[in-house]
Amino acid sequence: MGKSIGKELYKFRYLYLLLLPTLLYYALFQYLPMYGVLLAFKDFHIREGILGSPWIGLSNFKELVGQSDFWKAFWNTVYISCGRIIFEFPVAIILALMINEVAREKLKKFYQTVYTFPHFISWVIISGIMFNFLGSAGVLNELLALLGFEKVTFLTDPSLFRPIVFISSIWKEVGWSAIIYLAAIAGINPELYEAAYVDGAGRFQQLLSVTWPSIRGTAGILLILAVGNAMNGGFDQIFNLYNPGVYSTGDIIDTYVYRSAFDSGLGFGVTTAIGLFKAVLNFALLYSANFIVKRLGGEGLV
Repeated sequence: MGKSIGKELYKFRYLYLLLLPTLLYYALFQYLPMYGVLLAFKDFHIREGILGSPWIGLSNFKELVGQSDFWKAFWNTVYISCGRIIFEFPVAIILALMINEVAREKLKKFYQTVYTFPHFISWVIISGIMFNFLGSAGVLNELLALLGFEKVTFLTDPSLFRPIVFISSIWKEVGWSAIIYLAAIAGINPELYEAAYVDGAGRFQQLLSVTWPSIRGTAGILLILAVGNAMNGGFDQIFNLYNPGVYSTGDIIDTYVYRSAFDSGLGFGVTTAIGLFKAVLNFALLYSANFIVKRLGGEGLV
């Protein structure tokens, strides 16, 4: 048995060699850092290290629960994540269906390129563009002043921050997200469309009876992953767009941990407890979403 496994490994040694960098990446940056989770249950001292620091049980979690700022960031994360699922998630499906209906192949590729390109622009650059466009001295406010209207504090108004987050995220990521659905649509058997056409189905009826049922499983899996990633909130985007004026509606768990670690001076134990709390909650959401989708007749992840 051992010799046969050894022969198989040697036979496909070059394929395993190509796989080695990926395995090393996950081992070094995904699994090895889990050792630091112990900090959530310890009173960390640098000189004593993680193992040498004394155990304090759930004290860090008790301190976490008593912080009003944490709960504000928690609910902001919930609201923003729910908004992403409600407003952002369906747009990629709609865009993929619309692009698929374009008859000319060159025009279809053009739309794909235009909508996908923003994905490759970093949030640092996008935030700079938005500050120049929506800031108090930005292009839009200067135009409003020129037309005789009052300037609007787009980026410092708490009530406008979340809509700006959703709109900018859709603009940046909708094309990239639509690629998966377009790939699923490309795998649909053309004979299904021909049969629907013979039965008298128009383009919209074909979309409802052929296209959507064929990609519904893909949409279900991506929805499960989106729900399981809900507590992450989108650190890169929020961190580059928010400011103290919108903390009340824009401060999420990840940005709260960042500020707590570097500004507020909270110990590593408390911030690690926050990260562990978020990871456990994400896992619970992922499992629940997978269970619900399977109960509704979907395939699910497992």
